Amino acid sequence: MAETGRGQPSPAAPGHRPPAPRLRALRFEAETLYALDQTRLPHEERELRLRTPAEVAEAIRRLQVRGAPLIGVAAAYGLALDPTPEAAELLRGARPTAVNLAHAVDRVSVAADPLAEARAIHAEEEAASDAIAAHGADHLGPSARTILTHCNTGALAAPGRGTAFAVLAELHDRGTLERVIPTESRPLLQGARLTVWELARYGIPFQLIVDGAAAGLIASGQVDAVIVGCDRVAANGDVANKVGTYGLALAARAAGIPFIVAGPTSTIDPATPTGEAIVIEERDPEEVRVAGGALLTLADAPCRNPAFDVTPAALVSALVTERGVVAAPSAQSLRALLA
Repeated sequence: MAETGRGQPSPAAPGHRPPAPRLRALRFEAETLYALDQTRLPHEERELRLRTPAEVAEAIRRLQVRGAPLIGVAAAYGLALDPTPEAAELLRGARPTAVNLAHAVDRVSVAADPLAEARAIHAEEEAASDAIAAHGADHLGPSARTILTHCNTGALAAPGRGTAFAVLAELHDRGTLERVIPTESRPLLQGARLTVWELARYGIPFQLIVDGAAAGLIASGQVDAVIVGCDRVAANGDVANKVGTYGLALAARAAGIPFIVAGPTSTIDPATPTGEAIVIEERDPEEVRVAGGALLTLADAPCRNPAFDVTPAALVSALVTERGVVAAPSAQSLRALLA
């Protein structure tokens, strides 16, 4: 694995760079869904072999497969393996916050050819990633040279180059991005483990920070923009994303820099009127007590572990989708986008 990006990065030279080879976190062959086990990254690259809807659902619950668009694709393939109502219900309940999963299960459930529909969903998400990359890079432009991001939004979260990560990769390919500042993204360290692995693989300069350092760096003028992904966007533009996103949005607003959300339109949920109606997944408190197998606190310390928080639409500078960029998203602008 390349070590590019560690230490003090050098300014990016202007001009386009050749794109790095693409990472594929999922592939479906011979009645089997092969998926990179994300719980083992960055130290071991191991593929899971999932042959039943129950195995796919368990991989999603365990975060071996994660990221809103990617778990939607995984669930689609999982249901194609056994397109029954029982399998659909099992997969739909694997994680409650990301709407892509339910949308994909619903599409495959009514399809005449479930596997063809699953492949179509996969292809649509890959195409969406490319369009998001172009729209987001055009919107941010060459002045966004240092960009902070949270959690993981690359190919490990969405087919193609991901969502927010795809924008970063496109800016890097265009030669205007100097560095990315990824947060650790506690408690499961998706930023430290997964985003750093992808940034190094793409040769994008970066400096990893602890979550608590983000607001101070933003306030001190060391960040040009913040870009994140999304697990669900309510009809009014409120955004559910990895816990800690709301604080970054507040810091960006206070500093007067753009706070950009990137995601496919499959993540927008017109049936959820506002962020207050989004179910926030509460995960095992043990994920807070333990990191890397080491106990961090008292073994019986009471903990809360919300996996997501909700950022009000008023704090979102722009929503970047495959259909274009919506500045200051609202119920009216999202209706127009989806029309």
